[in-house]
Amino acid sequence: MHNELIISFLCGGTSIAAVGIALFFYRCWKETKDRLFPFLAAAFFVIGASQWLAVFASDTAQAPALYWIRLFAFILIIIAVIEKNLQKKS
Repeated sequence: MHNELIISFLCGGTSIAAVGIALFFYRCWKETKDRLFPFLAAAFFVIGASQWLAVFASDTAQAPALYWIRLFAFILIIIAVIEKNLQKKS
């Protein structure tokens, strides 16, 4: 019981941190209009949402869905980096 509370607390803290990072990247995008930042903001928001969902997904049968959500976030980051590198070459 005690370990479940600690894990929930840490998932919540990670979720808040990821959403805070998403807001930071959103603010950077508003100032610079660089296309890298909205991708990063969306990716970190998705990571924060998946961590928040992890608090409620106590059943191990729901865990694979969370991995697919996180995979989507990392794919967004990869797309952002590739797009940024392609912009420099053109």
